[in-house]
Amino acid sequence: MSVRREDVEKIVEAIGGKDNIEVATHCVTRLRFSLVDESKVDKKALDDNELAKGYFSTQGQFQVIIGPGIVDKAYEEMIAITGGQRASKEDVKAAAIKHKSPVQQVIKTLSDIFIPLLPALVTAGLLLGINNLLTGRDIFFAGQSLVQVYPQWADFAAIVNTIASTAFTFLPALVGWSAATRFGGSPLLGVILGLILVNPALLSAYDYASAVNEGTVPTWNLFGLQINAVGYQGQVLPMLAAAYVLVVIEKWLNRKVPDSFKLLVVAPVALLVTGFLAFVVIGPVTFTLGNWLTDGVVWLFDTVPWLGGLLYGGLYAPLVITGMHHTFLAVDLQLINSTGGTFLWPMLALSNIAQGAAALAMMFVIRTQKMKSLSATTSVTAFLGVTEPAVFGVNVRYKYPLFMGMLGSAIGGVLLTMNNVRAFAVGVGGLPGFLAINVGDWSIFFIGMAICLILPFVGTIVYGKVVTRKQGENGEALEEDLADRDVKTVENAKSPIPDAGNAVVSHASTAGSDRTAGALAADKDALNVLELLAPIQGRAVSLDNVPDPAFAEKQMGDGIAIEPSEGRVVAPFDGTVAHVIDKSKHAVILEHATGVQVLIHVGIDTVGLKGSGFKAHVATGDAVKAGQLLLEFDREVITAGGYATISPVIIPVGQDIVAGIEELTGETEAGKTPVLRLRLTGAED
Repeated sequence: MSVRREDVEKIVEAIGGKDNIEVATHCVTRLRFSLVDESKVDKKALDDNELAKGYFSTQGQFQVIIGPGIVDKAYEEMIAITGGQRASKEDVKAAAIKHKSPVQQVIKTLSDIFIPLLPALVTAGLLLGINNLLTGRDIFFAGQSLVQVYPQWADFAAIVNTIASTAFTFLPALVGWSAATRFGGSPLLGVILGLILVNPALLSAYDYASAVNEGTVPTWNLFGLQINAVGYQGQVLPMLAAAYVLVVIEKWLNRKVPDSFKLLVVAPVALLVTGFLAFVVIGPVTFTLGNWLTDGVVWLFDTVPWLGGLLYGGLYAPLVITGMHHTFLAVDLQLINSTGGTFLWPMLALSNIAQGAAALAMMFVIRTQKMKSLSATTSVTAFLGVTEPAVFGVNVRYKYPLFMGMLGSAIGGVLLTMNNVRAFAVGVGGLPGFLAINVGDWSIFFIGMAICLILPFVGTIVYGKVVTRKQGENGEALEEDLADRDVKTVENAKSPIPDAGNAVVSHASTAGSDRTAGALAADKDALNVLELLAPIQGRAVSLDNVPDPAFAEKQMGDGIAIEPSEGRVVAPFDGTVAHVIDKSKHAVILEHATGVQVLIHVGIDTVGLKGSGFKAHVATGDAVKAGQLLLEFDREVITAGGYATISPVIIPVGQDIVAGIEELTGETEAGKTPVLRLRLTGAED
């Protein structure tokens, strides 16, 4: 299908004209802009444009939804109209962050560095919790630990502790890898620099305090300058600063050194210079700054603990909404390595529980089955330490559950700080969070858990019932109906997909189970039903769970999302490959014999991986059979890159042949379990 030039011109005009476009690129579904001034966007003009299926702004980018299959044509027309230069997604991101304040830029940078580290840190914290159960006194036996009563478990506990403590011991290496990647340098050099700072030949940072008291701190004599030969185990700030310096030097050398000498010059010189600077200047200065930061936070919570607990406990959920919560991970780690424990992480765990309880309570307030299901599933993830689905999917949508959760976690935070409850590691949040808490603090922490379970749950139900009753008595639209209307609908949109003009045929041949056959037999219009088999193994969930408004608000079309349990994409029916994204290989469009097209999009924003971790097994134009392998992807590569693995399966808007779509959620077996049931228009309609 061709794209009308005038429609693209109207989009350019609606976003403020070509002079308002700083950088522009596109992915499989949308145009992405970094705009000079977003206030110049004429949203009504975009609403009236048939080519634009939706729009939104996120993280400094303004995105216009065009749809699969034609967005590249729209982009080419836009480049021709504006005379602009083609750009990558990274170019748009880099331009977008310039419009943020310095504080926002720092927060975004820290988030980009620490998010990829969370799986390793959470795993380490959980394993340390298991070690805590084995070695902690008064848990199973009065005055004794499990390994003292059963010595045969002692070595098992020691191995668990070794495995668990490795991530924290070599934390600078992990930070070096992630920071060097974020700053645009070599991840390998970042890892090596981190290992240099924790070299076993150095005095461990954990032994530094006792060595100072004993006067046994080892030193180097560098031409008369005495330098402490001390490592930076568990430290964050020294590694962040050193990694930045390393990348600056590396980039400068890459520009100046001829290609034939780069292998011999760039890495050795960059590491040598940065290493000396780290031990002579960067390390001592940032180590002191880190101690000042720790002392300041400790002073606040020691002086007015109730205020610290009230603020951090109550405001943690809004921090999640803004993304600022990731920056506090550095403070947690600094506290753990400087004082032996953190009083911030326990409040994080209680906030998870409080938001989960509020989301669960909405099951008993709202009426729609879809929202009841969303409340139940997202509350479970919150109880297990991941609150974003509950916060964004339910609590923010209805507002008062968010505030009830904040109230519960604020009171719980006051209780914890008044009793100096600490965690010895950053482990799993939510209900399993007690595993990271010092054993002596368990009783207080469990009381805090009870508060955060009961208060938000009861408060949300009571307030929700009162609000619903009053709205009903006054004849007002119910809160849940208003929330459902927040989902942007696309009216009068023309299909971006050419009508194949094929007659509707029986699709029983694509059924992979008795369930499919039974469903078709039970439907008197079976000839007009097309069932899509799961293209990915995992769990099918509503699109509301997707952390991307273009998919979650169904701006591109209805469908379902799959949380993958393996890295394979198979064909959901017999058909033709309409389009494969050649460079990134993260998405594919298939066309059925009826003309119905489906977009399978692996992960969110994974176009940024530029094909890393993806392998295509088909090309545009190939004929495929149901269950045939289309793509392979590495879930660990996606997660390590900071991207979500949840994968939308979309029926693009405007396909007149599709009269209705039914979602089939639950566990899926790739190529066998139906996940979408489409009712198609036919001659009898």
